[in-house]
Amino acid sequence: MRRRDAIAGLGSLGVIVGAGALAVGGRSLLEDPPEESVEPIEIETIDAPGSESGAVTVPDPERVTVIDFFATWCTICEAEMPTLAEAEATTGEDVRFLSVTNEPVGRSLEAEDVAATWEEWDGAWLVGLDPNVELAERHDGLQYPTTVVLDGDGREHYYNQGTKELEELLAGIEAARTA
Repeated sequence: MRRRDAIAGLGSLGVIVGAGALAVGGRSLLEDPPEESVEPIEIETIDAPGSESGAVTVPDPERVTVIDFFATWCTICEAEMPTLAEAEATTGEDVRFLSVTNEPVGRSLEAEDVAATWEEWDGAWLVGLDPNVELAERHDGLQYPTTVVLDGDGREHYYNQGTKELEELLAGIEAARTA
């Protein structure tokens, strides 16, 4: 009887640990990125330091894309800006940095508010809007900050929620470059 209890307890512990990892990390540790390319999504960009009004396609088939999902109210997002800025400064033209918010721009805040926050945070790359949360849902970017590195086919080579290490981010960029 004790043996069955021990086995049941270990099984339950595995379920709890797996659920905890999913809740904290946002995705299953067993989940692999898709093997095939994904349909591109057009993201509206705004006028802000390092950014201009227009649109970009994600993934960009010509280069690696680093997507940073953020919110203007997120203090951890602000604290992560120096790491992103250093990574952006050390990569070349073959890497596009794009920070994306899915805040309700046009309702509770305006694009100018996002741009003001971007300037305050010393942002110097593209800022995009994801009002339908399509990009964030595709890349599990609903918790802030979340950073994802994609190759030209949209396959993920780096995924991180929360505080990131520069070396790990750069390794993800290099993995996407060589894919």
